Amino acid sequence: MNKQNVNTTSAAKTASFQMRINPDVKKKAETLYASYGLTLTDAVNIFIQQSLNSNGLPFLMSPENKAYLKGKAMERLMVEVEKGWQSAEQDGWVSLEEAEKRLGIAHE
Repeated sequence: MNKQNVNTTSAAKTASFQMRINPDVKKKAETLYASYGLTLTDAVNIFIQQSLNSNGLPFLMSPENKAYLKGKAMERLMVEVEKGWQSAEQDGWVSLEEAEKRLGIAHE
């Protein structure tokens, strides 16, 4: 299956989608998403976009996938570590204090 280059944020919204949901669940979901400045429609579009980005469900469905999750997290970590090394070599090293300052971490 090919990944599609579709962006649900900017794509024209000319089709409709209807679903049935428990009214209490709907209200709780709307309240939750509203706390992030999103509508239920926004949240569904984000879910769909993330599904397209990951070429499947954007989350794993069972606890048996713990080893898989750990492996994927390690892959991501190593990519970020490599980016960090390249950045440090190119732009110079930053002290722990400077990094914490940039990240807004205050010491008491």
